[in-house]
Amino acid sequence: MIRNFFKKFSKDMGVDLGTANTLVYVKDQGIVINEPSVVAINNRNDKILAVGEDAKIMMGKTPAHITVTRPLIDGVISDFEVSEKMLKHFIEKVHRESFAFMPRPRIVIAIPLDVTEVERKAVEDAVMGAGASEVLIIEEPMAAAIGAGLPVQEASGNMIVDIGGGTSEIAVISLGGIVSWKSLKLAGDKFDEAIIQYARDKFNILLGERSAEKIKIQVASVVPLDKPIETIMRGRDLLTGLPKEIIITDANIREAIIKPVRLIIDNIKATIENTPPELVSDLYQRGMVLSGGGALLRGLDKYIAAETKMPVHITDEPLTTVVRGTGKILDDIENLRELILPSTKDMGFG
Repeated sequence: MIRNFFKKFSKDMGVDLGTANTLVYVKDQGIVINEPSVVAINNRNDKILAVGEDAKIMMGKTPAHITVTRPLIDGVISDFEVSEKMLKHFIEKVHRESFAFMPRPRIVIAIPLDVTEVERKAVEDAVMGAGASEVLIIEEPMAAAIGAGLPVQEASGNMIVDIGGGTSEIAVISLGGIVSWKSLKLAGDKFDEAIIQYARDKFNILLGERSAEKIKIQVASVVPLDKPIETIMRGRDLLTGLPKEIIITDANIREAIIKPVRLIIDNIKATIENTPPELVSDLYQRGMVLSGGGALLRGLDKYIAAETKMPVHITDEPLTTVVRGTGKILDDIENLRELILPSTKDMGFG
């Protein structure tokens, strides 16, 4: 009864709880939060010092008593308590200007395809513990397909490739369900790791995570560019221990990340091979849609199109596709409820 009373003053939310970023959609308002999934904790009293962008700025720069952590690894919760606190922070931030002093919103949240029941229950429990009145869970590629405007409930093949921070989700969707799929723990973070390893092997430079990510955004490409681009790589010289900087080009970074890119393409091909022929015929005409931050890699769409002999389209604003999908579900819950996964409680967990 009390929960229902507070629910009246709460704002229903759609959440993309990503390894790299958490995005929040509020009904009738659109996307109101887009912040890194990073939390800074004071180890002396276990209090949260900062969440999101404020915490990310601290990465690699903290004294011993402050830990900066990412509570999600490969798309799943690795630190339950910190994830719950982070979600609670975002819920309170959304309701800060409203009259809800104990917000109880209904929350639609997207999760990767290959999570276990235990991992799914951890997400439900974290969201409920953060203050939700109801948790509706949807698979990430389904949310991405809805966000990209694909007709997922029709009897036709729709292919989505969502390359996020921790996972890449590849799925063929028809009649409101996923027909064939692959879920890889291989995405933006692995590109950053490949750049760090390349800098170490090729130039004897030790790079930080944020520096590698910045270089990826500035110059990464998977096909040769008409006009080469370059940037400065700064880090610690592994031989002298002193600061070092060099100029690198898109060709260097292409060499660094091509292996994980090839693995993603191999899995796209495997997903198509496992798809019924009638749906493959649809895909050949319609092509596939790329979403997520990885879709912004220069030339990735052309590279995948050349390898698969299929049209490849990048959705508008690929970074927000999943959360926009959760928002569309909130806005049309009656027609789209069949796409929601059953609660783990209904399945006999907890």
